[in-house]
This record gives sequence, C-alpha cells and structure tokens, in this order.
Amino acid sequence: MKRTVAILMAAAMTAGMIAGCGGNNGSSESTAATAGSSTQPADKEKGAAADKTVYPAGTITIYGTGQPQYLQEYYDAWLADHKEIAPDVKIEIVQTEGHAQSREKITMTALSGAEDDLPDATYLDPVNIMDLSQAGILKDETEFLKPYMDKMVEGAANDATLNGKIYGLPESVRPNVLFYNKDIFEKYGVDPAMMETFDGYVEAGRLLKEKSSGEVYLSYISPGSKTWRYWGRRGLMPQANARIWDENGGIVIGEDEGTKLALGTLDTLYSEGLLLKSEIMEPALYDAINGQKVATFYIGAFWDEFMRKNCQTTAGQWRVMSSPVFENIGKAGAPVSSYFCIVNKGDNVYAGLLEQMWKDFTFDTQSRNTWVKSMESQNAPYANPISLEMLQDDFWKEPSSFYGGMSFRETEGKCLENGAVNLVVTPQDAEADGIISAELENYVAGNQTMDQAIANMDKNLKAKIGKAEIAK
Repeated sequence: MKRTVAILMAAAMTAGMIAGCGGNNGSSESTAATAGSSTQPADKEKGAAADKTVYPAGTITIYGTGQPQYLQEYYDAWLADHKEIAPDVKIEIVQTEGHAQSREKITMTALSGAEDDLPDATYLDPVNIMDLSQAGILKDETEFLKPYMDKMVEGAANDATLNGKIYGLPESVRPNVLFYNKDIFEKYGVDPAMMETFDGYVEAGRLLKEKSSGEVYLSYISPGSKTWRYWGRRGLMPQANARIWDENGGIVIGEDEGTKLALGTLDTLYSEGLLLKSEIMEPALYDAINGQKVATFYIGAFWDEFMRKNCQTTAGQWRVMSSPVFENIGKAGAPVSSYFCIVNKGDNVYAGLLEQMWKDFTFDTQSRNTWVKSMESQNAPYANPISLEMLQDDFWKEPSSFYGGMSFRETEGKCLENGAVNLVVTPQDAEADGIISAELENYVAGNQTMDQAIANMDKNLKAKIGKAEIAK
C-alpha cells in the first residue's frame, strides 16, 4: 500500500476535492445499468454455476451514486439465487453524491492506511478511473474481459483502458440524444426534422419562441456545474471536435476552433433567450416540462428515467432522435460509458464473486429482462445492455407508451451509430472541469461574455495546471 498511498497523495494534491465532471449529484446516469435476479448465466462454462468457489460470510461494500435502492434490489435477488456459492454474503450499497466523491472517499481512506475500510467495488466514470488506476487502487480486468470483448458493443471498454490495461467492467454505454415534445412542435407548426443539424436546432428554438410569444423555451441551461457537464464535456465539445489539451498535454482551449464552435453555439442559444435558466433534476424544471414550457433536451439517454418518473403529465408526447450534428463535422452525440470497478484492498476475497455478478447481468438475457420489467413498473432507472446478442432480443425493441408507441430502447441503440469521440481524459480533468465550469457559471450569471469565459478558462488552466498527462 505504500506506493498506492504516495500516488494517491499526489493525486489528491492535484485533483483536490473538486467534483467537476465526475460529480453526479443525484443522477443515476452511472448507475442506471445494474442487474436483475439471475437464473443461469449465458456462458455456462464460465458462469457462476460452473464456478464452485464458495465465498466466506461477510458484507460486500459498494460505492454507488444516484438511486442505490435499485442496485440493492438486484444484488439481494442475485445473492438469494446463488446460495450455493455465497450462502452468507450480504451487499451494502453506500450512496455518494457522485463519482468524484467516491474517488475522494477512497483516496482519503487509503491515505489514512485503513485498508479494511475501503469498499470492495465502486461505480466510476473515466475521469475518476484515471485517478485511482494510476494509484494502483483498481483491479486490472484486462485478462478477465478478453473472452467477452467481441460480445459487447464497440468501444465498451475504451474509456476504462489506460496504457493497454482495462480498469473497469463496462456497465453501460449510452448515447447523447435529442428528446423533443412532439405536441409542442405540432401546436406551433415547427417541423422536428429541421433539428437534424445544430443550425436547424437553433432555428427551431427561434421559431418556437416567436410563435409562442416567448412562452416556450427550446431547452434549459443550468446556473451550476451541470452546464459544463451536460452541454459541454458530454455534449457540444465532442461533437465539435473540441479540445482542452493538445496531443502533448498542452492547454489549447483558448485558441481551439472546436471549442469556439461548441461554446459559441451554446452562447447563441442562451443570449437569444432560447434556454430556460433552471437547475436540472430539480422540481422547478419538472414543473416547466409538465407545463409545456420546455420543448427539447439535448442530453444523455439517461434523462429518460427522470422524465418517466417526474413528467408523467406529458406521457405520450415525447419522442427521441439522434443528436443534431455540426454540418462541417457530421458526427452524432458522443457515448458516455460507466464502469463497475473492483478495488484492490489487499486480498479482496470477493473479487471473483463481483466479476460473476457483472457477467450474469451483462449476458444473461432472461434475468436482465426480468429486472428491467421491475424497473419500468417503478419508473426506475435502467439502461440498454452492452451485449450484442441481448440487443437483438425482441424485448429491447418493444414500444413505449411514454414515447407515444416509439421504442425508446431500440432508438437508443441506433443513436450509438456515428457517435463522436469523447474528449481525451487526463488525470488533471477533475481539477480542470472545476476551473472550466466556474467560468461557465460566471457566464450564465451574466458576469462575463462567452469569449471572456473561454479566455479565462485558458488563463486559469495554464496558471493552475500547466500541462496534462496524456495516456498513450
């Protein structure tokens, strides 16, 4: 642990306690793809039933964000179904505010030397995987995943791969999509098809504003950190081929043409009054949606669960399409991956059991479908599977009443096609995201122009970080 503690201390000094993009703050984007009660695994030779290991009594601790009661529902059922290998094992899900907080808790625990207090596993995004893997705190899953790589959607493990090694078990790969309220567009005679490009998206917002006498907003903008998180890092920036760093880790955001295109588009939307200023995932925004005041959401597919749970007044009105594209680039929304990471805590006796749970959830169609039905009955979170075979099952093409008979699941899968490449991830991104987000928050508050915000991002990144480490 000495080497781990030393590296973690260095990471803590650079990343600090900044949530940045890693903070999830209630979103179950990263925990939506969990699992259901398991029957027999699809790969019987290597499945749980074929592994005769009997695990000792004890409690497995997992850090999770969002709504862990649904994770707990799966794990309890799985363990009840596998008494032959884990007769006296229990699961405890510890809720954190986001991936950054999970990383911080693990970092501080390791620094204190209290190895026994570390969790057995944690859900993480790429930024925080980068931080902890460099400290040797995450299990290398490269060999375990080899037999399954060609059975998963393309690129499932990419964002957990560093220097040729994979440090997380892929949990979900979800595209950035465009949700739109069909009834609003029909009421004001605006054709949703025009939103296939960002120029058309902006024009649709102008038409809705004009025809509704300012009553309808195209979308929203957050006064807090989620503007950078969803509009920036996960949305416009990848689609515009934008860069924070160059190939050598130098800071280029201030001069980057992609950044100007991405954040310039956001500036046009906001400065023309097309975006309702309201924090996402809060009652005020749900009230606006239910009141027919917000027409679209350009955001990750995870937004489905929040709409189903909080906006039943508008059930049947919503549709989903691929993200608008920048005409000179032509790439759809970038996918967002999340990972289930096993923690190196001395002899983690439950590592093999956790891998079995992941494998059953990922490839066992029957148990996955059963669990999703339970989630739907509760308007609870779930995501498309990453198993290519499972995606072909008719269940994942069923129509949804919330989307007026459209199959949200099938559409989500199609929206992974032609996706943009995500921003390069570096160990400095947790800190960088905090710096960038602060400038966007100042912009939304009206304290500076977007040009000034970009210039300040560049200046502060150079002053506080200087150069990033680019994984090869």
